Amino acid sequence: MMFRSSLRHLTLLLALPIVATGCTEQPPGASTDVASDQEPLVEIEEETIAPPAVYEVDAQGLLAAALPEEQLADGWIRLFDGQSLFGWSIVGNANWRVEDGSIQVDRGEPSFLATNVQLADCELKVDFRCDPMTNSGIFLRTGLQPENVAEDCLELNIAPPDNPFPTGSFVGRKKLEPELLGEFDPADWHTYHVRMIDNQVEVFLDGKPVMELDDKTSSHRGHISLQHNQGAIEFRNVLLRPVAAQTLKLDADWKEHWTQSEKEENTFTTEVTSAGLKLTGGLGQLQSKDEFGDFVLQAKYTLARPDVNSGIFFRCIRDAMLDGYECQINHALIDGDPLRPADAGAGAIFRRQPARIVIGDGTQPTFVTLLASGSHMATWINGVQVTDFTDTREPDENPRRGLRTAPGPIAIQSHDADTEVTCHHIEVSQLR
Repeated sequence: MMFRSSLRHLTLLLALPIVATGCTEQPPGASTDVASDQEPLVEIEEETIAPPAVYEVDAQGLLAAALPEEQLADGWIRLFDGQSLFGWSIVGNANWRVEDGSIQVDRGEPSFLATNVQLADCELKVDFRCDPMTNSGIFLRTGLQPENVAEDCLELNIAPPDNPFPTGSFVGRKKLEPELLGEFDPADWHTYHVRMIDNQVEVFLDGKPVMELDDKTSSHRGHISLQHNQGAIEFRNVLLRPVAAQTLKLDADWKEHWTQSEKEENTFTTEVTSAGLKLTGGLGQLQSKDEFGDFVLQAKYTLARPDVNSGIFFRCIRDAMLDGYECQINHALIDGDPLRPADAGAGAIFRRQPARIVIGDGTQPTFVTLLASGSHMATWINGVQVTDFTDTREPDENPRRGLRTAPGPIAIQSHDADTEVTCHHIEVSQLR
């Protein structure tokens, strides 16, 4: 059987210390400290998160997980890197693990594997396969411990035909009759594709539309959770893209959306090119006229050299010079090792959490995704998640000193005389 279990799988209830290829992959969360390898997971109370296991990660494997440019241009990112549970948290006690490039679970109590990010409107793609009698599901717009799936969230079921809500159904809301699936072998890989825009939810299974729902009750912002109820199941290729974005102009009309400022006169210039808006010199910034608090930003940029120093600042103080959180844009390496960024690494939350790996050298078109939701922030470079940070500092108006959740402008940094970065595209989705 493809869902073999053994006693060694049960040890995944501990935070396992595993030496990585070049680094130790740490659990996601507020700090970069390595988790204890002695404390078992405990029963979850209210909205707390238990840390997943620590995994060995291979740098070349993470680099290979970068998405093709066509998918990146469409806004897709990976929620699962194929090697670890970075960006996820276990809620409850079950043997969630990564094996053979997939997320697997087959023993333990009913539990969830939840994204640390919370999103509103988005599209989701997930591959799954399971034993014939498995009862599982994918929870959407959910809290960490859902209580009433008929109202509080959405449970897209994976279950046998004799279940009151078989595969393709929303539990407690709308049933898909099993005969509408046609020939369906749960032991084969299948793909859910879900679109959630405002109240409208559409579900496709293996490319075929199977379900529409008018969702008027669940919270629009929430986690995505994979469920273990009973039986063995695997998940892979977990992809997401935000929707309903506002494009910030970077063409000849860029001044409609941005103001330009610099620390010293005549040190920072902007130039409209056929590729986008080129920023050179510095210290200077483009600051957005609009303000953003909780959002998903997606941008495409190209650097003149890997060591060009730039950044995307957010929740800034209006008209201040780069007083905000910084998503670092710098692809320099130490000794050519992508696991050793020379200056925190592209996608780092600068001075808060370095990028766990530097994806690409930045001299080719590079895609960055930045999510900020309350105190939680996460970034992806070319579709691969590189940071997962929660700011636990005391609140402060200035993010340099403490937690800021209030909206503020977005700013693009030109750091110094050697800075040369072309910004091709920026769009922002406000989280409701």
